[in-house]
Amino acid sequence: MEYKKSKILAVAGKGGVGKTSIAATLVRLLVEACPDQKILAIDADPAVGLSTALGLEVNTTVDDIRKEVVAAAEDGETKSALELLGEARYRIFDALVEKDGFSFIAIGRPEASGCYCKINSYLKEVISILSENFDYVVIDGEAGIEQINRRVMEKVTHLLLITDSSRKGTQVIKTIRKVADELVMYEQIGVIANRIPSMEVTEFMDTGELPVLAYIPSDASLAEFDLKGENVFYLPKDAAIVRGTREALTKLGIIESIREGEGENK
Repeated sequence: MEYKKSKILAVAGKGGVGKTSIAATLVRLLVEACPDQKILAIDADPAVGLSTALGLEVNTTVDDIRKEVVAAAEDGETKSALELLGEARYRIFDALVEKDGFSFIAIGRPEASGCYCKINSYLKEVISILSENFDYVVIDGEAGIEQINRRVMEKVTHLLLITDSSRKGTQVIKTIRKVADELVMYEQIGVIANRIPSMEVTEFMDTGELPVLAYIPSDASLAEFDLKGENVFYLPKDAAIVRGTREALTKLGIIESIREGEGENK
């Protein structure tokens, strides 16, 4: 039997550019295009917004599990490292939230302020463990380059960098790309330019050598959705973010062979 490699789509960029909304839209489009595939959404952003964008309630996070396992070990329970890892794996799968067409897990945020080193290290293992069991994995990463820098996402197949039209936004994605080229084994990379006030500004945007997969105009209806905490599955199919994200997935070759006629509708 031929081994089927998971497609892991990691979303990264500076804060405030709509990264989480795009990650949620990626999940929606994959669910619609690949009804016979196993899809997993991972909320790896300590801000914990992907569950809301997908209309989910989360009771247990990966960090909750990590703390429970560590606490058990510290309480003097004589278990080997292998037994602890096995228990953590079991609990991780038990913590998955099942939704129509996809599964979801949140990494959570440590209660202690400061360094996220431990949870980032654990997150790397979680991604590796879970990705083996799914056809598509969408990871909503934290803002900035920390998780890239710590090789949390060292084995993704598609690295999607999100920016707005600001110079800061484009500088951040170029920095992420530079770090990723040294530390991440990605197969494809591209930019989704989001919240663009007008197409005229795109000629002034400098994304370096990074290919732009889609330009998504500012969308008042999406802003209202965000404020109300609505989930992206209720957005109309012709919403700007849905059309733009679909265009990006098509250019990457992820959904064009599945959704026949999709290209004719653009």
